[in-house]
Parts: sequence; C-alpha cells; structure tokens
Amino acid sequence: MFRTTLTAFALLLSTTVAGFAACSGHSDQAMTCAEGSEYDAESGSCKVISS
Repeated sequence: MFRTTLTAFALLLSTTVAGFAACSGHSDQAMTCAEGSEYDAESGSCKVISS
C-alpha cells in the first residue's frame, strides 16, 4: 500500500512540475485591438486612432 501511494504521489508531482517547466519563459504577450484602434504600450490598453 505504501509503495502504491508513493508511486502515485511521485507521478502527480512530476506532471505538476513538468507543466510549470513547459510554460516558463513566456514573458512576451500579444495584444490584439479592434479595428480602428491600436495598442498603447505606455497605458497597456487599446486606444482609438484619430485621423
């Protein structure tokens, strides 16, 4: 029983760690704005383009 529990815990832990490792290093984000607006990096939001 102890061996089965330990194996299950090890598998659970390894999949959790692998999930975090696969998603590390993603610091860039893409922003899509509606037509007629563009992304303003200073404010971090979409702003309407006035022509």
